[in-house]
Amino acid sequence: MLLCVTANHKTAPFDLLERLSRTPEDLAGSLSETSRGAVVLATCNRFEAYVDVDGPSADADVRRILDIVAERSGIEADILHASSTVHSGPRVVEHLFSVASGLESVVSGEGEIAGQVRRALSSARKHGTTSPELERLFQRASEAQRKVKNDTALGRAGRSLVRLALELADSRIADWSAARVLLVGTGAYAAVTLATLRERGAQDVSVHSPSGRGAAFAAKHGIRSLPAAEYPRAAANASIVITCTSAEEVLDAAILRAGRGPALAPVETAGCPVPGHAAGSGSAPSQLIIDLGMPRNVSPDVAGVEGVALLDLETIRLHAPLEELQATDAARSIVRAAAATFHEVGARESVTPAVVALRAHIFELLESEIDRARRRGDDGQVEQAMRHLAGVLLHTPTSRAHELAAQGRGSEFIAAVETLYGLTAETPAAQEPDAASA
Repeated sequence: MLLCVTANHKTAPFDLLERLSRTPEDLAGSLSETSRGAVVLATCNRFEAYVDVDGPSADADVRRILDIVAERSGIEADILHASSTVHSGPRVVEHLFSVASGLESVVSGEGEIAGQVRRALSSARKHGTTSPELERLFQRASEAQRKVKNDTALGRAGRSLVRLALELADSRIADWSAARVLLVGTGAYAAVTLATLRERGAQDVSVHSPSGRGAAFAAKHGIRSLPAAEYPRAAANASIVITCTSAEEVLDAAILRAGRGPALAPVETAGCPVPGHAAGSGSAPSQLIIDLGMPRNVSPDVAGVEGVALLDLETIRLHAPLEELQATDAARSIVRAAAATFHEVGARESVTPAVVALRAHIFELLESEIDRARRRGDDGQVEQAMRHLAGVLLHTPTSRAHELAAQGRGSEFIAAVETLYGLTAETPAAQEPDAASA
């Protein structure tokens, strides 16, 4: 049975999600030690553990999963339990399909999550923690996501966190072409952020990398890289600072104050003064710092620096736009249909070994009787009649097996075959990953 334990932006505070985002890479391995397999999906807005467990009783497995996550993350078990939601059985499928399609994101339809789902499966494969059912689940989730993207307007209506953050910044930046922008980070989010900044007309963009990869990123994208020595002053004098790095707390109040210096006059950027210590008290915030990092890149104390406004993930979530209902409804219909197909195929597969065993048994008896008829001089008529009869006799139990499976009663058919014929159905070998999703 499939289980999903999730803590996300709807159930848990951001500081808890931040701590969960730092869980060890081998967490899936710990979860799979007493189960068939596990896949861990950790993003800036959610932490989810998908586990393929042995028995139909989920309570003990859920407690075990949460206890392992609590131990590995250092979060108190009671707090983790209170901030998590559990999905089991069929509900897991629709939930993951919805997640992969962006329906459960801070901004409905955001595109980054699809790649994160694929990478979660790739990581589990790398560490050998998947199971056949988890492979099938995550492969079909990617298929559902692509259908939602191609068949609905959700992807076009939905906006990424980066785009939404910059839309919120529009009210503070009078002229993007004159704005002085500092980008902290060089990963995928940084590239998306830079592209979105350029869409808005930003020209004066520099980058700083805590890990030292700024020069390569700057050369690739045609911007300026800032060495560590220049970083405090650049951060203090930028119109807008956007952080999106895996490093923790790369900016705090001390850095901003050090960059401004004791006698630094206000700096005019894009029509908004960025004040130094000499600025009068009570002035409206004129420097915007956007923290897109998880874990948090910016210390909350920067909000106490005069003239600074901090926009973090939690604030962005509060400003997420209303979903475009028509696109969202269409997307959810696709997700529900894909989940139903997943269950139908899975149900059929659950009885397939028993059907195969029954057919093999009947055909073995059939060939024996046909051989006897041939030895008695049969001219083919008896053989033809016997083969037809075998097909007729097998049709009803085969159809009934699929009907029972669709009703969730496949185990009854399997038990009947074992009881009546003494046949033990063998589970087919694990399927190889689909080429399209490998």
